[in-house]
Amino acid sequence: MATTVFASPATYVQGNGVLFQSAPYLHQLGDRLLIMGGQTVFRLLGAQFFTYLKDQGFTFQEVEFQGEASEAEINRITTIGQEFQANVIVGLGGGKTLDSAKAIADNLGCKVAILPTLASTDAPCSRLSVIYHEDGSFANYRFYSHNPDLVLVDTKVIAQAPARYFASGIADALATNVEAQAVHQAAGKTMLDAQQTQVGLAIAERCEATLFAYGEMALSAVANQTSSQAVEKIIEANTLMSGVGFESGGLSAAHAIHNGLSALTGRIHEMTHGEKVAFGTLTQLMLEGADQTRFEKYLKLMLALGLPTTFKAVGIDDPSEANLLKVGELACATGDTMDRMPFKVTPADVADAMRAADAYSRAYQEK
Repeated sequence: MATTVFASPATYVQGNGVLFQSAPYLHQLGDRLLIMGGQTVFRLLGAQFFTYLKDQGFTFQEVEFQGEASEAEINRITTIGQEFQANVIVGLGGGKTLDSAKAIADNLGCKVAILPTLASTDAPCSRLSVIYHEDGSFANYRFYSHNPDLVLVDTKVIAQAPARYFASGIADALATNVEAQAVHQAAGKTMLDAQQTQVGLAIAERCEATLFAYGEMALSAVANQTSSQAVEKIIEANTLMSGVGFESGGLSAAHAIHNGLSALTGRIHEMTHGEKVAFGTLTQLMLEGADQTRFEKYLKLMLALGLPTTFKAVGIDDPSEANLLKVGELACATGDTMDRMPFKVTPADVADAMRAADAYSRAYQEK
């Protein structure tokens, strides 16, 4: 019998204001915190959060994350953590900060607390990191033996972040079930190097249903920097359901195409992770031969959320055959997840599917 594995963070906490109720959870992990976050996050939240931690009796050191989840940056902060003798790494910020925090904690053999300030990716809950070269191109996935010890999501903080990032999180989550269903059809391996569990696939399906039911309502609230029950549901879908769903359900073409897009230069690197995944999802649907009704279901939601669905919108200024084949070659490279599709996909197939997704989206919008 095939081995099935289900994984999740040890503790997941979500609610309005929980960042400043985090001490009991952090105390369970340790007392010497290395807090890493970007310049913007520290400017907006740092002073208040650091005062709170001091009042709660923590010893901590803050370190500014330089923006790229690269081996060089991970090694730099690992050295700081060693010198400080940190027993907990606290990642405060977006996807690349959080992926780097997991890698640093793994290097140091200590606990990791993930405190997202955006609901922009499904990175927080997983036991893997996406590692990039210093130029922003995809390098590899890095896997760990367990998921984060704590994921704590303050919905008040996330509702006040730019709506673009919230929409990007919905786009990233929208790929979850599309990819998991492909892995299911292929009887393929998940990101845990095991067969799917029924619960992993069920979570992916529930994630997608939540996005279609509440996505537009939630984005409208966040655009006005307010929370609502719809926002709470979408944050859970973007963060927990998508994170657990992609890991225990599996990735296939959409994220491989996202990684392939990093082979290009220009405006594509100004796009968020989720915005590139959105175009990857449409491309996967074309690869699968999705009918018009199914394709338009995803396309309509993406357009309503302001997500890029064409070459121009996603920042591909030169969709030449050579450039699209570069994307296809990297997307189909050994070690990525294109081989989890239920049929063989070549770089030329990827290029054709990208062109088809772009053409149909343009035609649909011109109606």
